[in-house]
Amino acid sequence: MSDVDTRRDTVLVVDDSPETLSFLTDALDQAGLTVLVAVDGASALTLLHQITPDLVLMDAIMPGMDGFDCCRRLKRFKHLAPVPVIFMTGLSETEHVVKGLEAGGVDYVTKPIVAEELLARMRVHLANARLTLSARAALDATGRFLLAMDRMGRLRWATPQAASLLAAAFDGFDAEDFALAPDLAERTHLAQGERLALTGGKRPLELTYLSRTGPDEILLRLTEAAEGGEAAILKQELALTQREAEVLAWLARGKPNRDISEILGISPRTVNKHLEQIFAKLGVENRASATALAVRALDQRQG
Repeated sequence: MSDVDTRRDTVLVVDDSPETLSFLTDALDQAGLTVLVAVDGASALTLLHQITPDLVLMDAIMPGMDGFDCCRRLKRFKHLAPVPVIFMTGLSETEHVVKGLEAGGVDYVTKPIVAEELLARMRVHLANARLTLSARAALDATGRFLLAMDRMGRLRWATPQAASLLAAAFDGFDAEDFALAPDLAERTHLAQGERLALTGGKRPLELTYLSRTGPDEILLRLTEAAEGGEAAILKQELALTQREAEVLAWLARGKPNRDISEILGISPRTVNKHLEQIFAKLGVENRASATALAVRALDQRQG
């Protein structure tokens, strides 16, 4: 049997009640889980900077830093953001449930806690967390320029390629404290493929909305935009679609198909299809001729 098969999931229990801690420690240990304990929010954050558990059970109401604030703070850290947090509370009013979800929690259970119900909920969220991490690892391996942000516009995670592009564009880039686009994140109705310029950096970047992956997370594609409004000029001057103009703008800057594919977040096959349409619209037969027309159009407008 492999280490993966025998590995015990680790759960951090944060509660100021000795009775609750004792009850949960026994129940979780009997269920085959490794249990860590913290008696307040500050102690939990200190522990979380040393060990990353698979799941956190968080008492909502504690002296000092309450569970909601503790959850918000831990979600600011990249390595902790994917960890599911289940709130434990004697408060079942809607406002407290909403407050817990807005703080970054995935679920809540009311006290007195029923062990069987809690364990069932935990199994679901542990499985979902594993799937999410597997999917993210797969995205990293494919070299995609993808990232996610929360409703405040803060970066939740990014593939290595997207992080490298952000670091190249923004001096002092810090993934754990980087705001992307609050105006996009706060909008409730987003159309798939909707774009927004990411300004303020040394290189022009663009975000494309892909999907909402959770109540507080949206998935985006990061691409590098053509400088100086080149695509807009080519679109107008040569009667091209927006995507065709973007492909031609990068072609005019000497980029091969593979680079254009990575920059725009589309497949090489799609780049070829766009080039076929561009050649037909411009009445040319090859890349060199299309590039010459693009350079001429840009020189006339920018000169």
